Amino acid sequence: MRSTRWLALLPLALLTALVAVPLSRLSTDGASALSLAFLSDPYYRWRLAWSLAQALATCGLALLFGLPIAWTLARFDFPGRRWLLRLLMLPFVMPTLVAAMGVLALFGPQGLTGIHGQDTPWLLLYGNLFYNLPLLVRSAQEGFARIPANRLMAARSLGATPWRVFWRVELPGAMPWICSALCLIFLYCFSAFGLALILGGQRYATVEVEIYTLVAYELNLSDASALALSVLAVASLVAFGYAWLERGLARPMRGQVAQRCVPSGWRQCALLALAVGLLVLLALAPLAAIAWRALWAGPAWRALADPEVWAALANTARFTALALGGACLFGLAHAFAARRSVLLGTLAFLPYAVSPVCVAFGLLLVYPRLSASLTLLIGAYTLLAYPFVARGMSATLDAVPAHLPQAARTLGASTWRVVWRVLLPIAAPALRRGMAFAAATALGEFAVTLFLSRPEWMTLTTLIYQRLGRPGALNQDSALVLSCLLMLLAMVAFVLIEWQREGDDDVAGR
Repeated sequence: MRSTRWLALLPLALLTALVAVPLSRLSTDGASALSLAFLSDPYYRWRLAWSLAQALATCGLALLFGLPIAWTLARFDFPGRRWLLRLLMLPFVMPTLVAAMGVLALFGPQGLTGIHGQDTPWLLLYGNLFYNLPLLVRSAQEGFARIPANRLMAARSLGATPWRVFWRVELPGAMPWICSALCLIFLYCFSAFGLALILGGQRYATVEVEIYTLVAYELNLSDASALALSVLAVASLVAFGYAWLERGLARPMRGQVAQRCVPSGWRQCALLALAVGLLVLLALAPLAAIAWRALWAGPAWRALADPEVWAALANTARFTALALGGACLFGLAHAFAARRSVLLGTLAFLPYAVSPVCVAFGLLLVYPRLSASLTLLIGAYTLLAYPFVARGMSATLDAVPAHLPQAARTLGASTWRVVWRVLLPIAAPALRRGMAFAAATALGEFAVTLFLSRPEWMTLTTLIYQRLGRPGALNQDSALVLSCLLMLLAMVAFVLIEWQREGDDDVAGR
């Protein structure tokens, strides 16, 4: 539709002002600061090496645990399977601070397990796995489920064992889904901030935490720019690989897919029990630990009567509502403008490829006078949230048969009437899901808020972080109670995302 092409100006203006210009400034400052002395500093080399190592280790662990779980969910049908897939959406909408508090509730100084894992790399790796294992499970499960049944039957008829069928037929067929999920997991872990800030400690903090420390506490913008440039370089390479791998998902597999069967025999039952047990341990246990610890918090529940908590809750709701409005505006504009533009459709991935810390730091460099303005804060929230609306709507609009809007036009409907009466009703489920993801993103945003917010704009995430930094068991327990409150708010978004349909296998958005 020609009359909707001007809508491309809205997302392009947002991406230019809040991504392109800040990243250009970061690249300029970082290139000038990226000297041999900087690269030879063992402290910064350790930060870069550990950031890469923990991201790669998380990918390996997710692959090790996720593949058998995904294969089991794709091949077996059992009571509660649909609800288990729905529960896998919980980590997608959980704020990072809630995930960190869940890990501490299990393995912290007063954790339920009695295992003191502080000041070790395992806390961060477990937190990364909690956050990203469902991503690989859902993606690989979709890949395994789409393999045509005739391929499996042909391999078995030729005498291949089940193990050989898996390695020679099923795994190669699902590899595009698996590789794309691994690229996203690497990006999420390499640019992790909230989890690394709480769980990494002084020794195992990532580059993102170091950038925040250099800016907020040391005012060392030169080294921060050089580190940010390093992060952008690595993230750009991985994002390019992800975009290249995603093309494999567009190649349809012909043939009827294999039907799921009820597990029979002790081996299949044991595999199913192992898969469910791993999911509970790695993806659901931290959330259950938060709820259990919060129930026994005792006097900490009085924090809910604190005016500071209600002010933070009001700010969280206000910022989420404003960001959701902006996400709808820019997401819909991007989706309709990208219907005939592959380039615009690709640009919707841009906010995924850059970390919130780099975005916030770049905004501080480019717009120093707006560093404490509500406009810049909401703009950053919108930037991180609107791609969920844009991507979901774009996929749905591309699938709309061309004859439907054409029939409306032949009956005299204007372009905007076609959009309002034909396209939007068809795409309404995708719009609701995108809005729910956008709301969950804004609800748990942490890095941008730390960089760009004022003290009077404290949100629940920043309040939890403050309570964790104060001494005393009561402050730790009140942080758990507030995390439980934030988890409940995120679950509302989960219901909005997943309650409308049974088979949601979209794993790209978080």
